[in-house]
Amino acid sequence: MTTPGARLAGRAALVFGASRGIGKGVALALAAEGAGVTVAARREGDRQFPGLVEETVAEIRGAGGTAEAAYCDIADSADVAAAVRDVARRHGRLDIVVNSAVFISYDKLLEIDDATWRRGFEINVHGAFFITREAAKAMIPSGGGHIIHLTGSGAREVGVVNELTGASKAALERFVRGAAQDLRPHAIAVNLFDPGGVRTERALVLRRGNFDLSRFPSPADVAPAAVHIALQDPKAFTGQIYSYSQHSGGAS
Repeated sequence: MTTPGARLAGRAALVFGASRGIGKGVALALAAEGAGVTVAARREGDRQFPGLVEETVAEIRGAGGTAEAAYCDIADSADVAAAVRDVARRHGRLDIVVNSAVFISYDKLLEIDDATWRRGFEINVHGAFFITREAAKAMIPSGGGHIIHLTGSGAREVGVVNELTGASKAALERFVRGAAQDLRPHAIAVNLFDPGGVRTERALVLRRGNFDLSRFPSPADVAPAAVHIALQDPKAFTGQIYSYSQHSGGAS
């Protein structure tokens, strides 16, 4: 039995949205289990939030892990294809892909403009499709793998998030269920990870006022739940929504 700390040795992972927050936490956790991790995010001009892919890579390497940086806008299919292709070329395989690059808006319905609505779907839905399609192409030759997309309860519960975030995440969840069915014969699992409320850099900037973030877990707290998904049998565990609350309630 492989011991914790080496359970993903020899695996190649690609984490989108890993310059900060949950994506960074997952990248660090995968690397701590021995995976070679490529840390991907968009190039940023005016930085609204702290965190860069180079900082995540440096942190992984400083802890003795293996990491590379990549720049990718998941709303651009050519960008996604290039990122996936580069990982497969460097490692000779692609085993784990985590999509933590999400678009979140807190605007009310009457405040959302056309461009914001379109961008939300471009990232949360179109990007997920591009990632899943390109990752599957790379995983089939090496015998399968795991594709994990982040979701939230707002996809299923009205009032948790606004209409844009909720509607796009609901579309993502339906897409994942179908993709899981299509890719199961190839031993490729497609699952959703629901971390719940997390104390991220983005949340600290956007959630101003009287909103208390101190009660929420950190990215490092929730990341092991995503690792748990990547350790499952891809033919048996697919098309699921796995939450941090499930994991912290007793899953190992």
